[in-house]
Amino acid sequence: MALRIVLADDHETVRIGLRAALQRETDITIVGEAADGRAAVDLVENLEPSILILDIGMPGMNGLEAIRRIRAAKLRTKVIVFSMHSDRNYVAEALKLGACGYVLKGSPIKEVTSAIRTVVRGETFLSPKIREGIGSYTELALSSDSDLVLPTLTSREREILQLLTEGKTNKEMAYTLDVSVKTIESHRSQLMEKLNLRSVAELTKYAIRAGMTSLD
Repeated sequence: MALRIVLADDHETVRIGLRAALQRETDITIVGEAADGRAAVDLVENLEPSILILDIGMPGMNGLEAIRRIRAAKLRTKVIVFSMHSDRNYVAEALKLGACGYVLKGSPIKEVTSAIRTVVRGETFLSPKIREGIGSYTELALSSDSDLVLPTLTSREREILQLLTEGKTNKEMAYTLDVSVKTIESHRSQLMEKLNLRSVAELTKYAIRAGMTSLD
C-alpha cells in the first residue's frame, strides 16, 4: 500500500523539489501541500496521511505548534521535521512534542526516504549530523534545555506570540484568528505578564530561544 504524504513548507521551491524526488519512489504518493502550519494541520485532519513532512519556521503557525495540535487531536499521522535548524533546542522540542524524525535541509534525498522508512517501522530518525553533534535521540528528548515556559502558555497565547514576533498588529492578529481586537489585547497582556516581558523585542528573543520562530 502506498505511503500517503503531506508536505508543509512556506518555500514553494522546497516543496517542488521534495515532491519531484519523493514521487520517484513507487510506494510514495504526495496527497497534499501546505505553506503554513495551520494549513498543514487542516490537511492532516482531512486527509489522514501516513506522514507529514514539515518545516519549523513557517508563518502564522510554526511547525512546532502544528505538531502540538496534531498530537493533541490524537491523529495517527507520523511527523518528520525537515528544517535548516540543527540547534539542540529545536530538535529537542520537536521530539518532545511528538515528531518521529528530524532531517536537515540540504541532506541527500536518500536521507529523507530513509527517514520515511524508519518512522513507518515505528522508530525515530535523526540526520547523522544531528546525532554526531548532540547525541542520541533519547537523551535529546529528555533534555530540559528547550523547555522554557511555553507549556504554561495557552494555545491562543502561543499563536499570538508567533504573530507578534512576525510584526502583526492587533487588528491583523484579530483578523487572522477571527476574534475581536479587545480579545487580542487581553491575550497579549496575559502573555507578557506570564513571561514577565515588556516589549516585542524581548518576546521575539524568547520565541527564538524556544524554537517557535527564527530569524530566517
